[in-house]
Amino acid sequence: MSRAFVHPRSWVQAVVVGVLLLTVLYLLAMLNAAPAHAIGVMAPADPLEPTPPTDPSTPDTGGGVNLTVNGLGGTPSSSIVTLLAVTLLSVAPALLLMMTSFTKIFVVLAMTRNAIGLPTIPPNQVLAGLALFLSLFIMSPTLIDINTTAVQPFLNGTVDVNKAFELAGTPLRQFMLPHTREADIALMTRAANRENPESPDAVPMLTLIPAFMISELRAAFIIGFVIFIPFLIIDLVVSSALMSMGMMMLPPVMISLPFKILLFILVDGWGLIITALIQSYSGGP
Repeated sequence: MSRAFVHPRSWVQAVVVGVLLLTVLYLLAMLNAAPAHAIGVMAPADPLEPTPPTDPSTPDTGGGVNLTVNGLGGTPSSSIVTLLAVTLLSVAPALLLMMTSFTKIFVVLAMTRNAIGLPTIPPNQVLAGLALFLSLFIMSPTLIDINTTAVQPFLNGTVDVNKAFELAGTPLRQFMLPHTREADIALMTRAANRENPESPDAVPMLTLIPAFMISELRAAFIIGFVIFIPFLIIDLVVSSALMSMGMMMLPPVMISLPFKILLFILVDGWGLIITALIQSYSGGP
């Protein structure tokens, strides 16, 4: 086999080039390196004085939580107002049933429908809508008072949310107290094992609301009983006439129903009932 021949001069040139490259790299490294005498030793800083301990503060024994929801300028932010509006809408049906005249009006209208003998006419949706708008009509002074004393000051940033709820409860209390019997308030007070309140204004809302509902149901059943009497007389008269004529197989309802509807129309029954309901909230229970 023949061996490759390497010229001596080429080998020497390669060694010289390598040495030159190593020298250049070493010089660059020395230039970039900081000289040892240029690095100064920093003197240690003086130690800081220890902070004296502070006396422990007295804890707040009130147990309350202060929530600030106001934005810039003291007015509540739009997100907080939206959150409160959605919350009120979610509990609006309960507030409508417990703290307004809706329950009494709806019960009276439903009993009137049953007294006539039409259990599904008018339908429940019509009665609920009529009761809702009559409740808004009756509660309009209270709602205006709530808007003036609680809602607008809260939106203007003059009161916080806790104070706004407190101010809104005062008009509702003034509406419910005159239409709540003292016997019902005493009943709920005894059921809760509480002491008798010193004055009507001292009755807590948790006692006043169920007592108001009981009083409203009692008044609604009294009005419904009075409405049932004339229609019951018509049923008795028609039943007696049919039995005297020997027409026992004919249902008395088929004969009495037109007479009851005619009587209700002649006396303007809906107008009398609605007028009586509205006037029942002009005074006490």
